[in-house]
Amino acid sequence: MNPPHSPPTTVLLPETRANWSRRDFIKGVIASGATVSGLSYFGAGCAQSLPAQAGGVERLLSLTVNGQTRRVDVLPNETLATTLRYKLGLTGTKLGCDRAECGACTVLIDDVTHYACSTLTHRVRDREITTVEGVAAADGTLHPVQQAFIDELAPQCGFCTPGQVMSAVALLRANPSPTREEARQALAGNLCRCGAYDHYLNGVMRAARGA
Repeated sequence: MNPPHSPPTTVLLPETRANWSRRDFIKGVIASGATVSGLSYFGAGCAQSLPAQAGGVERLLSLTVNGQTRRVDVLPNETLATTLRYKLGLTGTKLGCDRAECGACTVLIDDVTHYACSTLTHRVRDREITTVEGVAAADGTLHPVQQAFIDELAPQCGFCTPGQVMSAVALLRANPSPTREEARQALAGNLCRCGAYDHYLNGVMRAARGA
């Protein structure tokens, strides 16, 4: 029985959920994610007492990054860019817009370009991830794309360069002899604040020629 003058206790029945608005749903998702991710601050005892189904997502993942298997603790809503930069120390993947528009965070997932800032790490746990740190040879020799970009003076401030490299590498793996227009389309998702687009295109064509 409720105390005097207190509002009645609300019980959310299953049929009531059908009337949730989009805002209610998003707030619920955020609240549940915050509850799970906040457990680490209250010690292992609290985490062990939580029912397994409450989290719904395994936290400790094995990721294949640049040919190596890496074990990492990943939050349910964590993006791949966050995991790579702040958990694995692979800071070549840059965070620019953080909304899948600038391309600075471009990585390869099974040889296909993806924006790491809008890719959930849990979605790629069984796939091959390649970052800019993984395209050079084991002895440190630069990838032909990296060398060609240097030769063509493509990097200016350099912030977009890792993403440009990854897009160009993906293109040449799929199409070793692209036309300049095909190269332009492949790099269209990478914004350059310095406007060095022609230099990057020249670099792609130089790498394709094997110069």
